[in-house]
Amino acid sequence: MTTSEYDPRDLLAEARLGVLATIKSSGLPQLSPVTPFYDRDADTIYVSMTEGRAKTVNLRRDPRAALEVTGPDRYTWATAEGDVTLIGPSADPRGPEVEALVDYYRKAAGEHPDWDEYRSVMVSDRRVLMVMAVRRVYGERLR
Repeated sequence: MTTSEYDPRDLLAEARLGVLATIKSSGLPQLSPVTPFYDRDADTIYVSMTEGRAKTVNLRRDPRAALEVTGPDRYTWATAEGDVTLIGPSADPRGPEVEALVDYYRKAAGEHPDWDEYRSVMVSDRRVLMVMAVRRVYGERLR
């Protein structure tokens, strides 16, 4: 039973582990554990991912996704659905695609001890930033 006190956006903002659902070419869901960051003010979810992985391939073909997070008590959950834009990858450690990943890191984790190293790894790992414009959020506190 959902109580009026529970706001699933609060859980989205706190969660640092979630399951991202994308759509395979067969139409079946593909699920991936991810480390999301929810910007409540922008109503946007960010996830860093690697080019060529199933979730990235799926999102390039069909940019719809859902993210589910579960509270530490295991009795609260929240799901966000929305349309996704992918930024990157980049061959330039100072390019706008890598700068978007830097901004994501700063929002999610603060300052990195070595930004040059971070930028280099983002290029060598072919990192991509998923930006989900949240269209719907729902969830429940079961206890």
